[in-house]
Amino acid sequence: MESNPRTYLVTGANGFIGSHLVELLLSRGHRVRGTVRRPDDPASVTHLRDLRGAADRLELVAAILTEPGSFDDAMIGIDGVFHVASPYTLTVQDPQRDLVDPAVEGSLNVLRSASAQPSVTRVVLTSSVAAILDEPRSDHVFTEADWNTASSLTRNPYYFSKTQAERAAWQFVDEARPAFDLVCVNPMLTIGPALGPGINVSNQIIVDLMAGTYPGLLALSWGIVDVRDVALAHLLAMETPDASGRYMCLSEVVTMRELVDVLRPLAKGRGKLPTRSLEAPVWTAMVKAVALTRPAGERSYLRTHLGRPLRVDTTRIRSGLGMSFRPVSAVLADAFADLDARGQLPA
Repeated sequence: MESNPRTYLVTGANGFIGSHLVELLLSRGHRVRGTVRRPDDPASVTHLRDLRGAADRLELVAAILTEPGSFDDAMIGIDGVFHVASPYTLTVQDPQRDLVDPAVEGSLNVLRSASAQPSVTRVVLTSSVAAILDEPRSDHVFTEADWNTASSLTRNPYYFSKTQAERAAWQFVDEARPAFDLVCVNPMLTIGPALGPGINVSNQIIVDLMAGTYPGLLALSWGIVDVRDVALAHLLAMETPDASGRYMCLSEVVTMRELVDVLRPLAKGRGKLPTRSLEAPVWTAMVKAVALTRPAGERSYLRTHLGRPLRVDTTRIRSGLGMSFRPVSAVLADAFADLDARGQLPA
């Protein structure tokens, strides 16, 4: 337990990352004020109220991302802010309304409220590797110096929303010059055991692979990180005195084949894990053509990621914050076991 406990605000406290962050903060002896849409809804907050230390040191309050001033009261007496809340989905009806506006306006509303409270010394923003790259490039190793300049409302709109939100946050700090400083954590595909109900969007990949959703082993690669490591990265970004700028947060990059190779012995013959290789260039071209029939977000993602190896450099977070990451094999094993225990995997 920390010898100098502080009071932190966590937005989106009942989300996948937010819940683990709240658990970590409570375990360190801190007081936590979490914002959620409906703090009186047992279905969405019971898992938070059941955490060790929650009865004495967790307060849940209502806040809405797109509502100006919604975070004003929640910010009173806060030492540091973790802005985690943001929509996460690939396909929506209206990308501007459903992705960009909540992400951008939510970030700005949180920062404006924080700037009115002199007690707030740092804001840690949950951004994404999506704000760093739109599509992998085999001839380039991505670092925190890179910015996504290719995404738009019609091309990888989720990526666009994360890019716009982070850019808006940095612009606010540059122009408003608040008393706090800003640090961004940029995770990639975040997987692991859940604390709340439902299936996280990233964990859904495991469910889809088990259900035979994919026609075969595609030429896709993902940077994977455990949700508990993402929570720890946020805490280190808050409490490391000289932390600054952006920190790309992932353990390692794996292909779909490598991911399935880890899942296969865990599945023990259950499910419909893909076996047929569709990784050759001719198959990649055919799958890209078929992707034209898919919903807009999925279509855009497949056509910009298929057949493109991902290369990243995580030196900054490992050296600057002292982060070490769980290996992907352990991340997947824990996520699989959690999904299985909850009955969320196909028979």
